[in-house]
Amino acid sequence: MDKGYEKERFESVSLKASVAKKFNRYCKKLSMSKSMTLLLMLEFFEDNGISPTESIGPKMQTLENLVKKRINGVIAILKDIEKSQTKPTVAMLQSLFEESATKKEPLILEKKYSQENQPKYQERINKDT
Repeated sequence: MDKGYEKERFESVSLKASVAKKFNRYCKKLSMSKSMTLLLMLEFFEDNGISPTESIGPKMQTLENLVKKRINGVIAILKDIEKSQTKPTVAMLQSLFEESATKKEPLILEKKYSQENQPKYQERINKDT
């Protein structure tokens, strides 16, 4: 049964024998009922604004060329962004990191105690013993 259409009744449509055979073969290829196949075909034509009497060949080629042009345009935009924004930004960041890696100056001044800075007192040595 067709989902969503279980409660609807059937109507008959008159078709020529050769057309009916061809339609039956097409329904078997899609593995769908005749009602659902015909419904899909009608919805396709309505959604795409295509008339079955018109040839779709030139329109499809025109659409394909238009899509290719748009894709090429997007690629050109991305390449331009990469050249003008991404690469210079990466180079600036790398140079900043290289500069910070070479400078090893302490940020806060700290007193460094070395052995030279001994306390200012001295022990007395007893000479009596």
